[in-house]
Amino acid sequence: MSHIAVHYLPTNAADASRLADRLRIPAHEVAIHKFPDGEFRVRAWPATTVSILYATLDQPNEKLLALMFAAESLRRNGCSRLVLVAPYLCYMRQDTAFHPGEAISQTVIGELIARRFDRVITVDPHLHRTAELSAIFPRIETDNLSAMTAIANSLGAATFDPNTIVVGPDAESRPWVTKLGGLLGIAASVATKTRLGDRLVEIVLDNKAVEGRPVLLIDDIVSSGGTIAACARAALAAGAISVDVIVIHALFPPDVMTELTKSGVRSIRSTTSVPHFTNAIALDQILSDALQAELLPFRSKEKLP
Repeated sequence: MSHIAVHYLPTNAADASRLADRLRIPAHEVAIHKFPDGEFRVRAWPATTVSILYATLDQPNEKLLALMFAAESLRRNGCSRLVLVAPYLCYMRQDTAFHPGEAISQTVIGELIARRFDRVITVDPHLHRTAELSAIFPRIETDNLSAMTAIANSLGAATFDPNTIVVGPDAESRPWVTKLGGLLGIAASVATKTRLGDRLVEIVLDNKAVEGRPVLLIDDIVSSGGTIAACARAALAAGAISVDVIVIHALFPPDVMTELTKSGVRSIRSTTSVPHFTNAIALDQILSDALQAELLPFRSKEKLP
């Protein structure tokens, strides 16, 4: 049996294969057959002593089931250490019961994954009242990586207006906005958001901060586009020269671009945490760096670089 490899769900073939190439280890696709009644047959092969399972968990319901089946197969066939690389982690927003009878999905998913895996690596998960990722995944190792270094490196490689200001749409975005502003050496500001419904928000900006400047809006998740659209309109109304958007996890369908463009968004780029037509910022380096510790025990055995 080989020592270490990346196994990946079919929807992540490009990103997982690129990561495996960077780590210089094999990559194997998890084969999924769907029967007419909707049931899955899953084959994760060959098993390795350490298996890195790559699965970004957008549209998560079927992926979670395939992930659990793949983990079972790898364990039963000799895998002694199983690492989940999920750049986007699903079901993190429901961390409490807001109404009587609601399930707390964060707890359920955390326990489900923790029973199968030894380590979870993710990127900027959508946490609210939960301070630490380790609280969600009991008894296993956790890594909450920041995408800001990858974003700063990507922006720094292009011509960049130093008068730009980084703007976050709400208080939850403050850590990302502050870090990215610091990495780029530019100003940062955070708006105040009031949610009026699932798709309707009110945004209040510091008008003096954005007036006469290019604005770089950053948010962790864009699904309906309502927050970004409202923020772009508010920034332009306050005198911003332009509005460009960076998204960590892009979940929105293509037709949302029409509304974003109407709202004044000039461009939108996302990280590769979720395969998306706006992908422009690779997370390969930060994921590779986090996985180096998994390679160390095998360097002498397989002469890994």
